[in-house]
Amino acid sequence: MTDARLLPPIPVPDPESAGYWESLSTGVFALSRCTECHRWMQVPQEHCRWCGATTSFEEVSGRGTVFSFIVVRHQSIPSLTPPYVVGMIEFDEQPGLRLTGIIEADPDAVAIGQKVQAIIRPIGESGFSAPSFELVP
Repeated sequence: MTDARLLPPIPVPDPESAGYWESLSTGVFALSRCTECHRWMQVPQEHCRWCGATTSFEEVSGRGTVFSFIVVRHQSIPSLTPPYVVGMIEFDEQPGLRLTGIIEADPDAVAIGQKVQAIIRPIGESGFSAPSFELVP
């Protein structure tokens, strides 16, 4: 039996985020988008924060730019061995559409403004998946 303290954190979907986690489990990276004004939003919400219309989850390209990042040098998640990079990625679909995730690269190779591409990785054996990012040459 695996010690639970050594497992990665497991998502707990709520009604607003369930579509995000469901899409990732099928290998599709989708974010919340307004059905009327077509603005993307992250964190997902049932109704658009700009016009109040309903939202749905739509596939995104996963392409973006490193907006900000930190290098984690001390163990904080048992399943991740430092050093590793946590980045805030701004997606090509819309200015200001950002999500954080692991950038799978040597910390010395990461810089603000670099292009990245999302890849979907399983979260341990939980049945959930999450996006991480790799640098695009």
